[in-house]
Amino acid sequence: MRAPTPWRGERRPSGPDDLVRADLARRRRVVLTPEGIPLEFRLAQRGSRAGALFIDFVLIGLVMIATTAALLYLGIGVFGLGGAEQRQDAVGRALQFLFVLWIIAMFLLRNAWFLAFELGPRGATPGKRSQRIRIAARDGGRLTAEMVIARNLLRDVELFLPVSFLLAAKAGGGDMGPAGIAAAAWFLIFALFPLFNRDALRAGDLIAGTWVVEAPRTRLAPALSAAVAGPSAGYRFGEAELSVYGEYELQVLERVLRDNRPEALAAVYQRICAKIGWQPGTGDERAFLEAYYTQLRARLETGMRLGRRKADKHAGTTRG
Repeated sequence: MRAPTPWRGERRPSGPDDLVRADLARRRRVVLTPEGIPLEFRLAQRGSRAGALFIDFVLIGLVMIATTAALLYLGIGVFGLGGAEQRQDAVGRALQFLFVLWIIAMFLLRNAWFLAFELGPRGATPGKRSQRIRIAARDGGRLTAEMVIARNLLRDVELFLPVSFLLAAKAGGGDMGPAGIAAAAWFLIFALFPLFNRDALRAGDLIAGTWVVEAPRTRLAPALSAAVAGPSAGYRFGEAELSVYGEYELQVLERVLRDNRPEALAAVYQRICAKIGWQPGTGDERAFLEAYYTQLRARLETGMRLGRRKADKHAGTTRG
């Protein structure tokens, strides 16, 4: 008897549209936020991640070249590198300072590039932004500095260290030898790691609790746009009621309103009412949430214009 095929009882995807739908379904993930809200993500394609990394490395290389050229120009123009053997001790020390400055700049460009951009509000480097992908926490919560630092520290172990060993082995005479073979195996294990797990996680993602997801450029749905500009359906909230939430909760609320799933609207409505001390009713959940979204957004935007920001409900107001 012939064994059943994976597609028995279903229509096997045959055309391009079917394959696209199957790929989108395979990459779809739904997570529950700490507020109990289901959020839908779509994992970034491996090709997009590789393209983003390549673009970032090209940009880092260009900045390194520009920084090196600027420091060389400074050394030649100010200190006169020609005839350096005749320079006085003070000039020699200044040149050594420039060299140390160059080493620090190279180190920061290699390591701080990813940290600085991924710790920002977009959670993405220029390469990731060009591919419309970003970093996100796998638990649906806020992306923390600890997560970003952990995933990027692992990049040295995954990439830079084995590549350095390979280059050193190659420069040592061309014969890779046992050390070169071990470095190549090390590099391949980590480079191919995303191919052998369903979420396409790097080792750094696995340890940090992150993944890379698509970040499509979307506009507000008409209903949400109307809510922002509308009269707030008669609901009015005071400063104390609006101050309990920040930018992260505003983004979550916006996603819930855009998705317009009744169970999510009801869950968020109940949580907000409990948080601000209102008695929840039934049947008017969306109007309430639209009004709260409108007034919370206006409050946060006013604070930003005045240099005050509130990242989330756990953070205090900070000056930017």
